[in-house]
Amino acid sequence: MPSRPRNLPADERRAVTVETVVELAAEQNPSEITTAAIAKRMNLTQGALFRHFPSKDAIWEAVIAWVAERLLARVDRAIEAAGSPLSALEAVFMTHIEFVAAHPGVPRMIFGELQRAEDTAAKRMARALIGRYGERLVTLIEAGKAQGVLAREVDTAASATLFIGTIQGLVMQSLLAGNTDLIRAQAPAIFAIYSRAIRSVQ
Repeated sequence: MPSRPRNLPADERRAVTVETVVELAAEQNPSEITTAAIAKRMNLTQGALFRHFPSKDAIWEAVIAWVAERLLARVDRAIEAAGSPLSALEAVFMTHIEFVAAHPGVPRMIFGELQRAEDTAAKRMARALIGRYGERLVTLIEAGKAQGVLAREVDTAASATLFIGTIQGLVMQSLLAGNTDLIRAQAPAIFAIYSRAIRSVQ
């Protein structure tokens, strides 16, 4: 990998740091990523790195913020482009899958952060991301029920939880297999099963 340029504005340096951590998390256990490894990948000293982030935890918070901003922006664009609540759910599902496939280090970091015993700021941010994501799903499911596209008896909260859990299960399998192509290949059939479970019977 080519070395990062040394002289960057502060905002760019922070952005490059976040991207570097996401890259490293795709290659190794995120809990084992050190600031020394981050600095080395960026061709910096640790001192230079800490001029932009006061601690390793601050870097992790920036990574979760980066994930939230980009994933939710993609989800919102997918929803806006869809023609119906059900097609929007499918678009969100596939958009999320593509995001994970493009950034396999992201789920590693989020899963790792949620497993930490202490209630870190990054962990709270990850929970908030899941909450905001779930709110969008609830809105779509309720709209689908109101339009008669989705079965009225469907439990909205459970359907949103199942949607997220289905993606998490696919992600976990792809991580275990070490193959992000797996998640792309299986996603359409998995969503088809999910959609049949919540669709209104015409």
